[in-house]
Amino acid sequence: MLEKLRDWQPFDGGALLDDVAAALDDVPPAKEDTEELAERLRGHLMQLVNIAVAGEAEQDTAAAQLIEQARMLRADDVPGDHRKAVGHLRRMGWTASELLEQLVAMKHLKEAA
Repeated sequence: MLEKLRDWQPFDGGALLDDVAAALDDVPPAKEDTEELAERLRGHLMQLVNIAVAGEAEQDTAAAQLIEQARMLRADDVPGDHRKAVGHLRRMGWTASELLEQLVAMKHLKEAA
């Protein structure tokens, strides 16, 4: 339990929005930045899923679909091909953005910066 407390990171909506913007920007992330961005997006997705599950948001059909999609994307490895990796980052960014909006609409989170 102590280790979980040490590893805990507070939800940072601003950082999430920055990473979503980086993933969805017209200019794709550089090849050398894709893995680091993917790790941050995985962390954001994990936090959003945990918030959704704790608030029982999965009882809402739209939220349940986004939760499932977030879980699947988190589990997938980043493809080695840069174009496919960018597509994967964009799917993760879009899902994180949509899940955040859904949780705000359901009043499980306050609107992020």
